[in-house]
Amino acid sequence: MSTPPVIVMWAVPRSRSTAFLRMIIERGDLDVVHEPFSNLAATGRFDLGEATATSVEELFELLLDRARTGDRRLFVKETTDYRYDALLADPRLHSDLTNTFMIRDPAAVVGSHYAMNRGVERDEIGFERVYEIFNVVRAAGVPAVVVDGDDLVTDPPAVVARYCELTGLPFLPDALTWDQGARPEWARTEAWHRDVSRSSGFAVAANEHPIDPADAERVDALIAYHRPFYERLREHRIAGAEVSA
Repeated sequence: MSTPPVIVMWAVPRSRSTAFLRMIIERGDLDVVHEPFSNLAATGRFDLGEATATSVEELFELLLDRARTGDRRLFVKETTDYRYDALLADPRLHSDLTNTFMIRDPAAVVGSHYAMNRGVERDEIGFERVYEIFNVVRAAGVPAVVVDGDDLVTDPPAVVARYCELTGLPFLPDALTWDQGARPEWARTEAWHRDVSRSSGFAVAANEHPIDPADAERVDALIAYHRPFYERLREHRIAGAEVSA
């Protein structure tokens, strides 16, 4: 079986997926696209090279064509702020993509999201949507690779090396560090990527996210709703040199 030309990381927002993307960019051997479907959902269009997509179907075709005609594998980092119905119904989701997933403890995710957007709604947190994509892929009999963002910052070399092994990439240790600075593809959502822009590698952030007492019950409910999806996904996470069945 040939290696799919596209690797996608479906990530819960605030799971450290942008830091992972920064590492992927640093490698230099992959064609990288940042959050095409969520940008399309937010703005109604996404420019990919000289082409413009205005629907999920158009964008998926453009991404697959870019991967087929390019000289490098394509890496797409995407978040699940939105639900992508057309992709869930397309069998190429599991035949033409290597699907990988990033999660993080819901308490940290919700706290970080709340700090950026106090009006965050339940479905924007994204665990349920990541789990839905994961189940579609697994139901097709295709392996799915899960990264926990907390494991990633605890032992970056081990987790990244195992990720590379499972996705058919060479492990490049030098890519675990990078120069500080923002990326042009992050411009629309720059405020959400400031921590990564100031970073030079994977690290445990010391940020604290105080919760307004008036919102505490709602925030606790968000964490409780998403924790079961997190726990089910976490059963399949990469753990250094091992990955659970």
